[in-house]
Amino acid sequence: MRIGVIGTGRLGTIHANTLSRHREVGSLILTDADPSRAQDVALRLGETAAPGVDEIFRWGVDAVVITTSTSAHADLIGRAARSGLPVFCEKPIALDLPGTLQAIAEVESAGTVLQMGFQRRFDAGYTGAREAVRSGRLGRLHTVRAVTSDQSPPPPEWLPVSGGIYRDALIHDFDALRWVTGREVADVYAAGSDAGPPVFRAAGDVDTAAVVLTLDDGTLATATATRMNGAGYDVRMELAGERDQIVVGLDDRTPIASTEPTGPPAADKPWAGFLERFAPAYEAELAAFIEVVRGERANPCDGREALQALRIAEACALSHREHRPVSLREVPGAPEPTGLG
Repeated sequence: MRIGVIGTGRLGTIHANTLSRHREVGSLILTDADPSRAQDVALRLGETAAPGVDEIFRWGVDAVVITTSTSAHADLIGRAARSGLPVFCEKPIALDLPGTLQAIAEVESAGTVLQMGFQRRFDAGYTGAREAVRSGRLGRLHTVRAVTSDQSPPPPEWLPVSGGIYRDALIHDFDALRWVTGREVADVYAAGSDAGPPVFRAAGDVDTAAVVLTLDDGTLATATATRMNGAGYDVRMELAGERDQIVVGLDDRTPIASTEPTGPPAADKPWAGFLERFAPAYEAELAAFIEVVRGERANPCDGREALQALRIAEACALSHREHRPVSLREVPGAPEPTGLG
């Protein structure tokens, strides 16, 4: 199998390393907006660098992996679909609903595959939580608490093009919430604070946000995110039911300290970032993509799933802006009423 990797930044390089080692991948063609960066990665891996995106499609590949800046995702997805190629793309499809819906329409019209990169679906902790909820171990689920805390903010130049904290960071929690619980979000109320560094205000963003979400079965959820968690990178999900309570992301590297005399000690080596925390999940999602391309499994996260996470983020942005609860009925693109798989 020959795979084209478009974008060799930090995550693109990691994906290229993973694919280059996979037994079903014979070769890679790498390209980047900075050709020298793609060339460096290709030389290190013993793969081929292409001068641009055109060559990826002209030279012939069996599938495409997209890890470019978000602004290029939708166009590249459409181009791959028109070429009949399956695509793995990092989230999101686009930063707006029209662009997202157009890209999905192109994929569905072409009958090709689009797998989205929501890596938490491949994390052992989130997988275990999903199994616990679906098996009935927790009983009636009444409360979910999701946390995403970055140790340090992203580069200032990234903030204006990121889509904001709801679309860039919390969108992972929104996808995980749907995937773990099997429920849809009915309404949200979102608030944010820009009391941190002025770079966030300059970008029209906030450094910290909190959301209250009501699911369609009445379960209540909260999701919080911050870019300024000095203790370390902290991603958790707590799920409480009438029979039991569980937590994802609590281990000896969780950057949290107890004030109780007999509580556990602070982590000696707290998680520093998402690439380290979710390294096995990033590998697993690409292994799944190769299986999808080979026809060995169903798509674990298609464009419609990504659309629903974006709809929740859009509702949060609207709630934040207008200081009011927002129903998901106000946001176009609702799923068919068939439930989640």
